[in-house]
Amino acid sequence: MLQTAFIKENRDLVVERLKKRNIDAATMVDQVLQLDEKRKNIQQESDTLLAESNQLAKQIGDLFKSGKQEEANQMKSKTAELKEKINQLKDDHAVVAAELQGLLYQIPNVPNEIVPAGNTDADNEVVFEDAAIPQLSHAMPHWELAKKYDLIDFELGVKVTGAGFPVYKGKGAKLQRALINFFLDEAEKAGYQEVIPPLMVNEASGYGTGQLPDKEGQMYHMQVDDLYMIPTAEVPITNIYRDAIVKPEDFPIKNVGYTPCFRREAGSYGKDVRGLNRLHQFDKVEIVQIQHPDHSYETLKEMVEHVKGLLNKLELPYRILRLCGGDLGFTSALTYDMEVFSAAQEKWLEVSSISNFETFQANRLKCRFRNEDGKTQLVHTLNGSALALPRILAALLENNQTEAGIKIPEVLVKYTGFNIIN
Repeated sequence: MLQTAFIKENRDLVVERLKKRNIDAATMVDQVLQLDEKRKNIQQESDTLLAESNQLAKQIGDLFKSGKQEEANQMKSKTAELKEKINQLKDDHAVVAAELQGLLYQIPNVPNEIVPAGNTDADNEVVFEDAAIPQLSHAMPHWELAKKYDLIDFELGVKVTGAGFPVYKGKGAKLQRALINFFLDEAEKAGYQEVIPPLMVNEASGYGTGQLPDKEGQMYHMQVDDLYMIPTAEVPITNIYRDAIVKPEDFPIKNVGYTPCFRREAGSYGKDVRGLNRLHQFDKVEIVQIQHPDHSYETLKEMVEHVKGLLNKLELPYRILRLCGGDLGFTSALTYDMEVFSAAQEKWLEVSSISNFETFQANRLKCRFRNEDGKTQLVHTLNGSALALPRILAALLENNQTEAGIKIPEVLVKYTGFNIIN
């Protein structure tokens, strides 16, 4: 959530940058400024009346002590009127503050200056490519390979739960677990502390990281308990620091977590969402950092390099995209997507998004630190997939198929215990 002070000081910049998202925010921004001014005026009037009421109370006390009860009682009626006005102003303030908060929730984060303008993912910028594309003849897609080698049973998942909930079996399950352990071990080497967070979060956590009210339709909601299944480990891990004042000497705070992720958004039809391409439940290893504002963009580069390292070790062809304004997530200021190439499907598959949210999440979370002057200041939050499993697994199966079977990347053999699936 944007800070009203930031909007006030940078009104034109906010409006201009939000145009990169194809949003004309001038009216909303001006409404925010008007409501904030109205809120301040009500608060100022309330404070003035409260000071007057306190002064009268002191005078009434002095009159009673002096034996001037009649004069004191006359003044008491005036304090009653003031209290009534103050209570009304409190109610007015609450209404305006709620309206202001609701409006701020509707305004997305301001894109970084290097975010390209654009409407869809077709306008994203390729900033790096390491794509030695495998040349395969008669390549089978991963859903056929999964059936051939009895690795993943999509039909059994439909029977047990429904579409988008695959059942991993035998070497397919072991390869999935190998990838998870590999990603966690690599994150630990990079200085991340592992946490195992809850798989359900409350409404406050959803608002804290920006899934609510923007993406409530994409999350599974447990209505009786008013809890949400997590769409990503970003939500519970980042919310560890909600309503917290972190120590500057602890920067950067680095956490990694493996969780299943749950998303209702899947459900389209066709080859683009077939097999592992889009699921309701999938596994992911997420890296999260809480960083000093002066260093967050250095940290973003570091996180991108970390994911590049994983893809290099997995020997997968990949590229990096800088997302355009029209494809940028609601809470992000700058996002890089990592895509791997699927030789069988002959297409790029997104496997990671790495984002800097600057103070947008921190303002919702009230996550702060004390600067050198002793004043509290909002932190910057960042996260990234390192990595999401389904499409990584799909690419590994498809790109490494041979007549003898599916070769396992060397870096995973110590985790799987086998170097080929046949």
